[in-house]
Amino acid sequence: METLRHIVVFVHLIGFAVLFGAWVVEAVNRRYQLTRLMNVGLLIAGVAGLALAAPWGIDYDMNYAKIGTKLVVLVAIGALLGIGLGRQRKNGAVPPAIFWSIGILTALNAAIAVIWR
Repeated sequence: METLRHIVVFVHLIGFAVLFGAWVVEAVNRRYQLTRLMNVGLLIAGVAGLALAAPWGIDYDMNYAKIGTKLVVLVAIGALLGIGLGRQRKNGAVPPAIFWSIGILTALNAAIAVIWR
C-alpha cells in the first residue's frame, strides 16, 4: 500500500511540474499567456492531491490544516487560471497581476508541501 501511495505522490509532483513548468516557459519567453497545459497540470496535481488526502491505512495522523491550506491555494490557482483564460480569450492578453499570482501561488503550494511538517 505504501508503494501505491508513493506512486500517487510522484503523479502529484508531475502535475505540479507541468503547471509550474508551463508557467515558467511563458514567463521566460515574456509572453505572459496562459496555456491549456497549465490547466492539465492543475488537474493532475489536484486529483492526485485529493487522493493523497484520503486515509491510506497509515500509522500517523494526517495534517488536515496543511491539506486544507493546500486545497485553498489550489482552488485560488484554479480561479485565477479560469479568470485569466477568460480575459485572454476576450482581450487577447492576461493581466500581469493574474499571471504572476498564478506562478507565486504555485510555488507557495510547493513550499507548503515541503516546509510544513
